[in-house]
Amino acid sequence: MCSLRLCNHQYADAAQVAAAAARHIAEVAQQAIAARGRFQLVLAGGTTPLAVYAQLVAMPDIEWARWHLFCGDERSGAADDPARNSLAIEQIVLAQPPSAAAQWYPIRTEIGIETAATEYAALIRSRLPFDLVLLGMGEDGHTASLFPQQPLPSGLVIPVYQAPKPPATRVSLTPAALVATHHLLIIITGASKAEALARWQQGADLPISRVAALHQQVTVFCDHAAASALN
Repeated sequence: MCSLRLCNHQYADAAQVAAAAARHIAEVAQQAIAARGRFQLVLAGGTTPLAVYAQLVAMPDIEWARWHLFCGDERSGAADDPARNSLAIEQIVLAQPPSAAAQWYPIRTEIGIETAATEYAALIRSRLPFDLVLLGMGEDGHTASLFPQQPLPSGLVIPVYQAPKPPATRVSLTPAALVATHHLLIIITGASKAEALARWQQGADLPISRVAALHQQVTVFCDHAAASALN
């Protein structure tokens, strides 16, 4: 399900991964805007992705009004719940100009995860393919809110009821939606991810490896700590 290409983009630490990922996203955005007039980006939650967004906001000459931002997954809860991915993204990306000009499409889990999943599927169906999907990986090999020992769902967006990490209820894009993109970028940092990254390299059946196997061109950025167990 993967190859030694996982070693191709290693950086010293998480800060360098975030900086490199931001540069990569900005380059893809420029290409997408030149080709199609807009840039459609699916965002991930997590510490390193948030650092990527902070780097992007600080970059000059980004045409934010042409950026369309989507969520890969969202936790259930009120719209102002500090655990929500959307709230953290809004506080970094949309809090001030010029990045506030971006078009923002959060997953509204506050209306109920079934309704939110149906609503978001209807929203993204006509927008596919995305230009870039950004994913992270958990210590168990999960990505978005797709967890191990769970069947790969069909459709585009699903309610999640039994996530092993709290909250147990969430909404997630499916593998079919996550790989409906011109570019798939995965960022992995920290020693706690080393075992899962090594298992992916060895062909383990993990959510991240299942998703990546569905896309022909996957870019993986990781730091030395995460890559420490790779062959």
